[in-house]
Amino acid sequence: MLQSDKPLLSNCTSGGCGAKIESAALTSLLASLKFGSNENLLVGFDKCDDAAVYRLDEKRSLIFTVDFFPPMIDDPKTFGRIAAANALSDIWAMGGHPMLALNLVCFPETLDKKILADIIAGGSEKINEAGAVLGGGHSIYDREPKYGLAAAGIVETASVIRNNTPQPGHKLILTKALGTGIVMAAMRVGMADDEAVLTAVSSMERLNRYACESMAGFDVSACTDITGFGLLVHALEMAGDSVTITLYSEAIPFIPAAAAYAGEYLLTAAGQRNRTHAEKTVDVGSLPFAVQEMLFDPQTSGGLLIAAAPDEAENLVSRIRSAGDINAAIIGEVTRKSANPITFKRR
Repeated sequence: MLQSDKPLLSNCTSGGCGAKIESAALTSLLASLKFGSNENLLVGFDKCDDAAVYRLDEKRSLIFTVDFFPPMIDDPKTFGRIAAANALSDIWAMGGHPMLALNLVCFPETLDKKILADIIAGGSEKINEAGAVLGGGHSIYDREPKYGLAAAGIVETASVIRNNTPQPGHKLILTKALGTGIVMAAMRVGMADDEAVLTAVSSMERLNRYACESMAGFDVSACTDITGFGLLVHALEMAGDSVTITLYSEAIPFIPAAAAYAGEYLLTAAGQRNRTHAEKTVDVGSLPFAVQEMLFDPQTSGGLLIAAAPDEAENLVSRIRSAGDINAAIIGEVTRKSANPITFKRR
């Protein structure tokens, strides 16, 4: 069999959520699709939300999502854990609880199947931690390795949290530090230090389960998880046509090394695609360049962006931090719609 000292990374050209097709292209593609109406489909692909939601009965709805990508790291179990955590995240972003997962596998025929076994084992660890069950999956041979999940969860219909319903006056909470995309890009070219990589990997492996569970009992009007489109494009989706998102740029948590790498112009292609899309409507020119790049950086298994009532936001941050997401912070607020969908100010 053909092998290398980096069998995963040497067989792929991109990795993690940075491999996503850009938001503008997806929007154009989906706009051309025809679909029938169904009163039980509460959230579909026309909503640009994190997952589909289908009403099962008078009280409960099914959340269904799928996510997979090429590796961003060469250790197979770590890759499996990150990919599974990322795929399950959409269910927590909608306020639900994962129940069932199916593996999605693309794998080069030339690679040792022990590598694939380790990838699946890593994914299984996170499925178990999520309280879900692995029910099977599907695998094919491919030139590049890819792994992820199709996952289903359950939610009380009245408790579904959407990504584009933030209420004016609500505060914005980000639960994980930004910068994983740039750190992993730096690692691939041998420029990242071990501490930065460990910080990024720990963040990507961490389930958003604990932040979601922390929201119970709080007044939350919207939520989304930050993935390949970066904070700024996901914030644009949250703002929609109804409100303006105001970000406190100095309050946004970053992985320190990532900001340093960005300041040295160590960038990602996906980050530049996000910049091209967002700069059509958002002026970031007043921000330091490294901060701009953090806002555009594609996150793999990133944190939740939560809109919470202003009198409850500080307590919610404290609960999320106590649950283990120690970088959680209030990073902005929702205001009434103005000429700009996203603005910046000092807190």
